[in-house]
Amino acid sequence: MKTLTVGKATIELRQGDITQTAADAIVNAANESLLGGGGVDGAIHRAGGPSILEECRRLGGCPTGQAKVTGAGRLSARYVIHAVGPVWHGGQRGEPELLTSAYRSSLARAEELGLRSVAFPSISTGAYGYPIEQAARVALGAVLDHLRSGSGLERVIFVLFGERAFSAYEVALDGLAR
Repeated sequence: MKTLTVGKATIELRQGDITQTAADAIVNAANESLLGGGGVDGAIHRAGGPSILEECRRLGGCPTGQAKVTGAGRLSARYVIHAVGPVWHGGQRGEPELLTSAYRSSLARAEELGLRSVAFPSISTGAYGYPIEQAARVALGAVLDHLRSGSGLERVIFVLFGERAFSAYEVALDGLAR
């Protein structure tokens, strides 16, 4: 685990299973349909149970770069924030801006709910193919900007799958913290 204090908030990096993370909300790396998928999305839907899918059906999807909220079903979190990141097409189709927007939208939903803690996966770096090193800089930059702007959040956790993802986020955090 690695941490960085930003004002009254803490950013934590850890390896693990986001569905087992204790936080007010966990963020789902969702697709535009919000109806489940593979990777983190599938894991959250399986662990949280059918109530998450039922709520997602009523939301009518979500555009890339935005986020919507449901309850968390059987998860220990109170909410799931479903964020839709971009598919990587080489970085020339607005991918960095859309990924930044997905993180900002997720943080805005957390603030609207008055949450103190939120856990993120690495959005868009699985099946969507976003290069992990670039995604880590975008993700951490968006979170740092948000926390420095006077956020009510106390803890932002990045729950990363595997050593490669953890290392990429650790390097990015070290670079941005300077």
